[in-house]
Amino acid sequence: MNATKSVAKILIIGPAWVGDMVMAQTLYKLLHKQYPGCQIDVVGPPASIPLVSRMPEISRGWTLPIGHKVLGLRARWQLARELRKQHYTHAFVLPNSWKSALIPFLAGIPKRISWIGEQRWGLLNDIRRLDRVALPLMIQRFAALAFPAKTDLTTFAEQYYFSTLPWPKFEVTETQRAEALSKANIKLNDQPILALCPGAEFGAAKRWPAEHYAVLANTYLKRGWAVWLFGSPKEQDAATHIMEFTNQRCVNLVGKTKLIDAIDLLANATIVVTNDSGLMHVAAAVEKPLIVIYGSSSPKFTPPLSKRAQVLSLNLNCSPCFQRECPLGHLKCLRDLLPVQVMSAIDAEMNNAVNNEIN
Repeated sequence: MNATKSVAKILIIGPAWVGDMVMAQTLYKLLHKQYPGCQIDVVGPPASIPLVSRMPEISRGWTLPIGHKVLGLRARWQLARELRKQHYTHAFVLPNSWKSALIPFLAGIPKRISWIGEQRWGLLNDIRRLDRVALPLMIQRFAALAFPAKTDLTTFAEQYYFSTLPWPKFEVTETQRAEALSKANIKLNDQPILALCPGAEFGAAKRWPAEHYAVLANTYLKRGWAVWLFGSPKEQDAATHIMEFTNQRCVNLVGKTKLIDAIDLLANATIVVTNDSGLMHVAAAVEKPLIVIYGSSSPKFTPPLSKRAQVLSLNLNCSPCFQRECPLGHLKCLRDLLPVQVMSAIDAEMNNAVNNEIN
């Protein structure tokens, strides 16, 4: 599977979703092995491009200031003109949309690689046909693009399955952690930190109920823990409920931090409880112990990429449905997963950590 070694500059058209951008780091790691000495730059929207600043494989991030599902031809053309000056030799397009393949084409990048997606013949000139059965995981689908088009995907999947791929790993320095704490006006005490991420951009069918998070928060506050809440402004209602239930004793960072600061703050956590969300992938990339709650989605497609992750799911007959809202209206896959079950998982992880330190 050796590739040409003459590649000097690679452009990635990165995903819009935070979680997908994290998982794409696996591709970047493999490209550096395939093309030693290459430079990799990434194009992405404001929501996800800050992530690449914590990826040592990336030289530069280019922001595409266009909203999700917006064509924005003028902005794409303007960015493509700037990118043309950089003389990229290869482009890898990670989203499946037609419009995502426009920039490498307009920038005149010689080799433009991706899966077929939305009928992108012409815009791409190294176009692959995805075998969804051979490559069930999103991370596998990104990773396979690093290898030549003639690569047999079944053979690839046998060699590069879930645990053998290079997982995402962010580099966060002590200085960056300290700066993030200072911005958030947080002083660390000698107490464990429980980070709670009650949101999920995809929809309500991925969100464990706020009242369950509130019970969890209150329990660990009483045990002497600090509890930090993370999320975007869209999670304000959940954060408000948790803060009211805990008499305002949590550190509420929801909607108050930039993504890059959230990364650096999560690096301080003792353990993270999260839905299947972008922050789940961020927490895994900063190598924090994770308790991940699944409802409408499945770890068989986008699992937490961490050896220290515990997945909790009731595995009901109606799940995973992959819907934004519960089609049956009861959300039992999440409501019936009780706080005591999550507490048991947290306590088991903490006991394992203590035992490992002793041994």
